[in-house]
Amino acid sequence: MTFSLGRFFKHITSSLGKSADGSILGIDIGAASAKIVQLRTSKGAAILETYGEIALGPYGQQAIGKAVKLTPEKIAEALVDVMREANVTARSGGLSIPFSSSLVSVLDVPNVDPEQLKRMIPIEARKYIPIPVSEVTLDWFVIPHDEGEQSAFDRVEKQTPLQMKGQEVLLVAIHNNILQSYQTIATNASLKINFYEIEIFSAVRSSVGHGLAPILVVDLGAATTKIYVVERGVVRLSHLLSAGGQHMTENLARSLGWEFEKAERVKRERGLVNSNAYSPDENDKIKTALLSTLARVFSEVNRVLLSYGQRYNKNVSRVVLAGGGASLPGIQEAARESLSVDVEIANPFSHTEAPAFLEEVLQGIGPGFAVAVGVALRKLKNG
Repeated sequence: MTFSLGRFFKHITSSLGKSADGSILGIDIGAASAKIVQLRTSKGAAILETYGEIALGPYGQQAIGKAVKLTPEKIAEALVDVMREANVTARSGGLSIPFSSSLVSVLDVPNVDPEQLKRMIPIEARKYIPIPVSEVTLDWFVIPHDEGEQSAFDRVEKQTPLQMKGQEVLLVAIHNNILQSYQTIATNASLKINFYEIEIFSAVRSSVGHGLAPILVVDLGAATTKIYVVERGVVRLSHLLSAGGQHMTENLARSLGWEFEKAERVKRERGLVNSNAYSPDENDKIKTALLSTLARVFSEVNRVLLSYGQRYNKNVSRVVLAGGGASLPGIQEAARESLSVDVEIANPFSHTEAPAFLEEVLQGIGPGFAVAVGVALRKLKNG
């Protein structure tokens, strides 16, 4: 994996195909980087044509790896750059919306017919949304009942009165100003956006199977970490933590007296794995600095695991690590030591077909592309 390639690039970009006929883009604009993948379908398979990632820090006069707040025009400039460097030929697809820019909540409501529910949701939403409902775009989805199906991770206890008498509705709200900003980005980058999707749903599509047992996803971004439990493809519980990859880099820079750029490079290249390039004392300091942030994340994950178990009387079967932070060397072992369940690293490119010689590269960078791949897969599957 290459730390820098071309203009501010953090990962390899690759052109694997040339035709834009039927090709779809999946675009993920994060706090510290923008990622893009181009897929097409062939005989029912998703073919990876090209992909790329570009750091956003330099567009705001900040270091690579820094979370920045850019204008829509600057973000569009970065997208144009990454599309050019990655030889992107398609111009239409989907764009993810950050979880931090949205509200996702599970509502407990009575069993009513669809027309009554349509009138009830905006009223109920006012209890959860701190601004006028007229200023947001609302969507909701009735979470299906389990219908008696059980998995090995269900507990013996009986269902709660809510589960027997009521229904659960997944409520999603996005501020209209956020959507307008993304529309500006798309226009300036000459992109046709067919749909917008909150990032957690995209990551679920590319990183989690459709088994019965609940799975907890930890999406480690630069500025935030998203934690959510998925059951039967439905997000049951979600939580946002203000800690991520940038915090790990800052702790490392302070601990070793390094510049941010050096700390970022060392974090990516060796992570929690000892290196002969450093003394035993330095290796210990590096590991301790990185784990100081991860300990907070894992502590929050354990809290969410407990909360989910208490609410639904079920145990989570495994934890999936996604996001750029999940590419940190040694993170899987550290997570296994801190969490009481099995831990795996997301491999979104496993849903696509690409040349065999790219398999190792794609597996290494895969966690950071979970959202971008998931966005593109939605369009390919739904048409």
